[in-house]
Amino acid sequence: MDCKSFERLIPDFIAQKMDYPTLKSFLGHMGQCADCREELEIQFLVSEGIQRLEDGSAFDLQTELEQRLAAAGQKIKFHNGFMSLGLAMEVIAACLLAGILVWILL
Repeated sequence: MDCKSFERLIPDFIAQKMDYPTLKSFLGHMGQCADCREELEIQFLVSEGIQRLEDGSAFDLQTELEQRLAAAGQKIKFHNGFMSLGLAMEVIAACLLAGILVWILL
């Protein structure tokens, strides 16, 4: 994907409406592309800042964006761990099934 494609995903990230594969790709790109990261910061500050001004609440948007990015990173780690656990369980089940079949046939 090119930078324009990732920039179009920024509103979805801000609204927290990304699926796992898209989020993983998006975070990877944001960690490497300073221009897209700057665009993310601008869009986040504008969209969240306007909402907070309307609500009349205090805010530290830069910290909040960092926390949201960190939370997305944790979500990726959790998903990867869950996928690894699932794969390990499949391997164990296949080995048990193979063992049972060998035992029955012998």
